[in-house]
Amino acid sequence: MDFLGIILWPIRWVIEMILVGWHSLLTFLGMQVDGGLTWVLSIAGVVVVVRAILIPLFVKQIKSQRKMMEIAPEMKKIQEKYRGKRDQLSREAMSRETMALYKKHGTSPVSSCLPLLVQMPVFLSLYYTLLDVKAHANEGIGGVGLLSADLTRQFNNASLFDIAPLSETLRDAFVTRPDGWVGTTVILVIMVALMIGTQFFTQLQIVSKNMSAEAKSGQAYQMQRIMLYIIPFAMIFSGVFFPLGVVSYWFFNNLWTMCQQFLVIRELPTPGSEAAKAREERLARKGKAVNSQGKVVTIAEYEAEQQELLRRAEEARAKQPKRQQPMSAKRAKKQQRPVGDDGSAS
Repeated sequence: MDFLGIILWPIRWVIEMILVGWHSLLTFLGMQVDGGLTWVLSIAGVVVVVRAILIPLFVKQIKSQRKMMEIAPEMKKIQEKYRGKRDQLSREAMSRETMALYKKHGTSPVSSCLPLLVQMPVFLSLYYTLLDVKAHANEGIGGVGLLSADLTRQFNNASLFDIAPLSETLRDAFVTRPDGWVGTTVILVIMVALMIGTQFFTQLQIVSKNMSAEAKSGQAYQMQRIMLYIIPFAMIFSGVFFPLGVVSYWFFNNLWTMCQQFLVIRELPTPGSEAAKAREERLARKGKAVNSQGKVVTIAEYEAEQQELLRRAEEARAKQPKRQQPMSAKRAKKQQRPVGDDGSAS
């Protein structure tokens, strides 16, 4: 077992436990033990359990990414301010201003990437568990945990709708052309298309609905637009070489992400984005609004808060020292002359 396998072993054990648990439940409900649909639904069950556990991390990641996009214009101003300045003092000043900006908005590049890094071992464990089924079945062995040799063989021999083997790849089906390869190819093409389509729509939701006008002027937005097309293009090649079981996992995983992303954008949109405006309109029709803390309140409570904020702003403005008009030296000298008893300057 290699180093990565040692690290992923306990996670893969849990993944296999969930997979076998769903398979046992579905067969208990009357589905075929070696049926392709039984195993595909078991894979979907694994995705549901794992992604449900990771919901808090997903929400944290979305909020962190949203904040990073929002501060992109301010970050650009700092970079422009110190562009071309390579001396030590300028680099330190740029670093201080950058850290102050992160602290002000409560985010950082690390906080934006950390949830994704936590999720990666789980996703890799799922991927390798499904990918190794064919090799383990040929060797007559099981997985690292509850996925026994018999279950591994059943998984490897199972065919979706009794047509497409779960261990078959689109490339192998087209090149070797075994019996029923046309049906297998059609099912695999449909699954790959669904996998790519759900990935594309998920990114499209972010770019088109959940970014403010300020964020769209930053470099992060341009990167999002590029990734909108690069990721689905790359997934075409992945779909060609992945077995149907892995493609099914990616489709269910993308489908969950798409639905989850839709709910997050609908209920926690980026301020100033089209999604935020749409949410405000929906709330207004219900006689509600979003206050300064981001909570949904009644229109009366919202208006009362706005009046209070206005009152505080006026009080703060009144307490500020009045600005004195600039005075010429001649006028200042004239005002400093002593005044006589008759009221004239002496």
